[in-house]
Formats: sequence, C-alpha cells, structure tokens
Amino acid sequence: MTNAELLAKTLEGVKKYDKKPDEGLVAALVKNYALVLRKPDSAYVSCTDPSELETVKKNFLIKKLGLKDGAKLDEAIKKVCEQMKAERRKSRAVFYYLLVKDLGKEKVFV
Repeated sequence: MTNAELLAKTLEGVKKYDKKPDEGLVAALVKNYALVLRKPDSAYVSCTDPSELETVKKNFLIKKLGLKDGAKLDEAIKKVCEQMKAERRKSRAVFYYLLVKDLGKEKVFV
C-alpha cells in the first residue's frame, strides 16, 4: 500500500468521527507511522488489550506528544475507545488522530 493509499484510507476513517478533518494532521500521522500502518499486527489498536493501551500511552502520548503520565491520558484513551467501539478493527492512525485532537496536541505534527 502506498502512502497515498494509506492517506486516503485514513482520511476516510477519520471522516466517520470528524466531518471536517484536519487533512494536514492526517497526512503527518500517516507519514510518521507509515511503516506501522502497513503491518497487519500493528495497524490496529485493541481496546480490550491492557498492554496495547499501555503501549499507546507510553510510546505515543508520553514519548511522541510529550505529555505527563496520569489519569488524563487514561481518560483520553478510554474516550477514544468508546468513540470507536462500533469498529471491530480500530485503525491506529484514526485512533491517534482522535487522541491528538482530544488533547489539543496538533502542534506536534506541524
């Protein structure tokens, strides 16, 4: 899958949750995580796997976004899991997009 195809697929997924998505943010997420998004075992987030959610918190929210660990991060992850509960396979790029928007950290990807 090319980056253009990944971008189109991710943008389509984001539009389910954000009617006017930040296309620059979507493009930046796809560019940063293209390798991860191409692998079936890492392209999706499992909200039922505590170790997966801990990885999202540590590697994305704390390391990438520079946030401090705490209840706010757990609440943000829980909120996105709830938003995406209708989807059996939760796209990592869409999941990250929703976290970035919820936590107001778009500047990290500009």
